[in-house]
Amino acid sequence: MIFVSRLRWGLRELLKSDESIPVPGVYAPSIAMLAERLGFKAVYLSGAALTGLLGLPDLGVITLSEVAMFTKYIADKITIPLIVDADTGFGEAINVARAVRVLEDAGASAIQIEDQVLPKKCGHLAGKEVVPVDEMVRKIIMAVESRRSDEFLIIARTDARGVTGLEDAIERAKVYVEAGADIIFPEALESIEEFRRFAQEVKAPLMANMTEFGRSPLLSVKELGDLGYKLAIFPATTFRASMMASKKILEVIRDKGTQRNDLEMLMTRTEFYNLINYYRYEEEDKRIDAKAKELIGRVLRKV
Repeated sequence: MIFVSRLRWGLRELLKSDESIPVPGVYAPSIAMLAERLGFKAVYLSGAALTGLLGLPDLGVITLSEVAMFTKYIADKITIPLIVDADTGFGEAINVARAVRVLEDAGASAIQIEDQVLPKKCGHLAGKEVVPVDEMVRKIIMAVESRRSDEFLIIARTDARGVTGLEDAIERAKVYVEAGADIIFPEALESIEEFRRFAQEVKAPLMANMTEFGRSPLLSVKELGDLGYKLAIFPATTFRASMMASKKILEVIRDKGTQRNDLEMLMTRTEFYNLINYYRYEEEDKRIDAKAKELIGRVLRKV
């Protein structure tokens, strides 16, 4: 077979590590393949990056079908765990149940649900609101009870720090753990001291968001590991890097009329073909063609 068979589990095992695990954001199968090739142990499908790819704002306007489609595309091409950003669960608790089943079937290893009010916003922007605790708890319970396997993990994100304060974020996280969340994700903490205190008070595997241009300090993976965080996501970094690289090469073509003196900005054809196993596809096609011809010849000889 020329396609990668997906291995959807393994994230729970990664949480046993004594160190923090870097989890880059991926928005396309080829980026996920590149991350795996470079040795990353898990990847993250970011709602912000995915909506950005589609030219949309990160306001919860993307649909479950769109997220599931990209989840399947990515999961089919990698063997490492894929964490999927499910925003607010695409509705109320009953909608969360369907989201869990659909994304689990699509190949996700975990989904992240946040406690924002719709329309949600980027967690690092002003003006967001959070739902009452009991509403989020219902979603977590529904998610836990709807999954088919205990290896499919539920990540509960709280945006309370930027709305009702750090104390409420900590208290919410403790309740979310009791509701069955496997991992807690405190969004938009504003200092290393806040990261430290949150980890000291919330006894659960923790995920930190190292997104650029936001409210949180950009701590290293080692620093986060020392503070007690198991996962460090870089949700939109590859998307932003790709956009900047595309902007630069487009400016070259616009201003110079040719890219011939700037080829160092580009991945070579050979590098990309090696990444996607291009020649294996050719070999497989030749093998099938030879097998078909041999079969037809054998049948004709009998006639």
